[in-house]
Amino acid sequence: MQKHKIAFLFLSLLLVFSCSKKATKPEEAFDAEKVFATANEQMGRKEYEEARTSFLEIKSRDLTKKYAPLAQLRIADTYIQEEEPDRAVDEYKRFLEIYPEHKYASYAQYQVAMIYFNQIESSERGYGAASKALEEFEKLKQMFPRNPYREVLEVRIEKCKDILADYEFVVGTFYYNKGSYDAAIKRFRVLLEKFPGFKKEPDVLYSLAMAYKKHGEKDKAAEYFKLLIEKYPNNNLAPEAKKELSPAPVKKK
Repeated sequence: MQKHKIAFLFLSLLLVFSCSKKATKPEEAFDAEKVFATANEQMGRKEYEEARTSFLEIKSRDLTKKYAPLAQLRIADTYIQEEEPDRAVDEYKRFLEIYPEHKYASYAQYQVAMIYFNQIESSERGYGAASKALEEFEKLKQMFPRNPYREVLEVRIEKCKDILADYEFVVGTFYYNKGSYDAAIKRFRVLLEKFPGFKKEPDVLYSLAMAYKKHGEKDKAAEYFKLLIEKYPNNNLAPEAKKELSPAPVKKK
């Protein structure tokens, strides 16, 4: 009888053990490539929240670390598509902090610059965006000198500089018209120093010379009238500058 009990107990334990083995079946390996493809499909369907959830799962579970950096980039890309530029900037910058040496780091930096660049509207409203875009484009040149955007980079940098210079000229002209000649002089001088070759440089030189004249500094005024004539002899302001340099006619008694 005792032997039967022992045999029954042994068979029971064996059954429990075999069932527990089935219950604890090894978890299937995480397929980062498959989840990445699914997340991209979700982006294509404009399911941005779902796509970000998938990309975040890749970041936490991709043991190979091959798809984790790409997932971080795509999280930023979802915010671009969703027209949330500030959040996109945060995510691109997070990528640059975590993966500064990654082959797509220059892409992330370029995207940050382009977000600000695309916010430029006019010389009056675009100063802040142009200033940030210029800063980020300069970072791109410095950090990634062999970046793949070199052909368009200089053109966009020049546009940013034109916007900033144009703004300085607008403000300087405002001060001049207001009669605040000292403030106007400071603006015009900063403009000439920071943005050499500005497309409106003849206008700046003439305005600066006139501001000095109104301020009572005739020698300084003459210096900039002469500079305007030397650098831009064919400009329509050159004759006006020559008139300003001509001695005043003596009044007959």
